[in-house]
Amino acid sequence: MTEWRTIKAKRLLAVLARLGWSVKRQTGSHKVLSRPDWPDVIFAFHASEEIGPRMLARMAKVTGLRPEDL
Repeated sequence: MTEWRTIKAKRLLAVLARLGWSVKRQTGSHKVLSRPDWPDVIFAFHASEEIGPRMLARMAKVTGLRPEDL
């Protein structure tokens, strides 16, 4: 069983902001997030969308997110 759970995209964006990620630019619902010493990440979710465990695990690989950060 995975340690990731389902959360709303709005909450995930807030957690990433707390970890040092900021919105570099935005076009529609696509946001480009940046953090010093990390490659940019595209965040393409609407605020009310549910993000499941598999997508959270993928986001974790590129953002440094951990389950305890949620």
